[in-house]
Amino acid sequence: MMVAEAARRNNFHVLAVAVNGETDPSLADKVDEIVWIKLGQLGQLIKAFKKGGVYEALMAGTITKKRMFENVMPDLKGLAVMSKLAVFHDDDILRAVANELAKEGIEIVSSTAHLPGLIAPSGCLTRRRPDKTENEDIRFGWTVAKELGRLDIGQSVVVRNKTVLALEAIDGTDETILRGGRLARKKAVVVKVSKPGQDLRFDVPSVGLETVKVMSHVKASTLAVEAGKTLLFDRSEMIEYADKSGIAIIAR
Repeated sequence: MMVAEAARRNNFHVLAVAVNGETDPSLADKVDEIVWIKLGQLGQLIKAFKKGGVYEALMAGTITKKRMFENVMPDLKGLAVMSKLAVFHDDDILRAVANELAKEGIEIVSSTAHLPGLIAPSGCLTRRRPDKTENEDIRFGWTVAKELGRLDIGQSVVVRNKTVLALEAIDGTDETILRGGRLARKKAVVVKVSKPGQDLRFDVPSVGLETVKVMSHVKASTLAVEAGKTLLFDRSEMIEYADKSGIAIIAR
């Protein structure tokens, strides 16, 4: 939504290609045109872009990863791309899609192109700062999360007392926080970082109000993200909620 609104403010004609069952239908009110496709229909995606005269595109929003095993209905172009992949990691899939679009004269640009104000600045964003134990957990979790990203498995880790409680996989960040938070019972530290060599055209780490609400639900105490490489959605509301809940948020 915010990407579409920002692009229109910058005088772009915005065509959205949305995925059935994933994209919020209200996006239609924020764009000039919208085309609906099924997950995996790469040929239909390219057809929509060409018909709309699109030469520059960006990827925004999320796809529920578990749907990869349930409701993918690839067309011939989608099947052709999938057949070339040795593994189905996020970056491999998205880079393959970007390469196919490039062959058609459609450039994928950074997902942060129209949202520079959402990039996390360096420093502590909340009134409460992480204490000594939490800082130790951040440093420990940071190393683990970077290795997780290097393997292109996930971006988040939940730790307490320098013990790994949960690693992000196909279930996503919120479920990872819930799993780790329940094991910690309280004072879990959540670390979310970019992958080493992160391609900023897609899969940029993002957190927001909902992230902090999930943390509060399991009494997690600290959220650490990577400054300059993380998107903060609903930033003011997120920080206000964190302050009320006694959660520290730091970007390093």
